Amino acid sequence: MKWFRLTQLERLDQKLIYFLSSVSIAAVRLTLGLTFIWFGLLKVFGESPANDLITKTIYWFNPDVFIPILGIWEAVIGLFFVIKPMIRGGLLLLALQMPGTFLPLVLLPEVCFSNFPFALTLEGQYIVKNLVLISAALVVGGSLLPIQSIAFRKLVV
Repeated sequence: MKWFRLTQLERLDQKLIYFLSSVSIAAVRLTLGLTFIWFGLLKVFGESPANDLITKTIYWFNPDVFIPILGIWEAVIGLFFVIKPMIRGGLLLLALQMPGTFLPLVLLPEVCFSNFPFALTLEGQYIVKNLVLISAALVVGGSLLPIQSIAFRKLVV
């Protein structure tokens, strides 16, 4: 009887893993895209809670111009992740944008840390969570077929 239960458990485990592997990349890609669209549009409409932090960090730019442009950039990143053939463009824009998101850790450590280097403030946590976004983008990028494979598949089909 025990052996039978283990076999059922193993079958359930296999089905669950198969299901998760069939939906996980799309789920990561779409949630990443929607998150960037959402956060970007908040900046465009002046509603982002990050606006003050951005203004303090990028003090050499006019925030009334820079923040909406950044918001459009982020929304485009998100749109590119949602539209499957545009993922590579989204990865490129994300790679160009992400280093700037860590600037406050260097330029404004007093805003990002309550006790340097481990005790993050809410702003610091907001910045460090970008590591998860970067990792999600790496997973999505790692799931792409090489361009040669795509061209070859079109020739064969």
